[in-house]
Amino acid sequence: MHLTLEDNSEIDCTVIGEFDVNQKDYIALLTEDESVFLYQYKNKNDEGIELINIESEEEFNMVSDRFNELFNEE
Repeated sequence: MHLTLEDNSEIDCTVIGEFDVNQKDYIALLTEDESVFLYQYKNKNDEGIELINIESEEEFNMVSDRFNELFNEE
């Protein structure tokens, strides 16, 4: 998956998981340098998905905690 950042640079990412928090859908993307990006997303039917930035610190903390619960278990 190609991701275009705010500065119009592009990076390649791999989807490592999809999950929900408070009835919203989120996606975790892994970059080539092993950074993880978390986004809310919405399906756009045949057009793929729309990534939505997580704006509030409170929401980011909830999403990050859920991601860690699901994907960092040993």
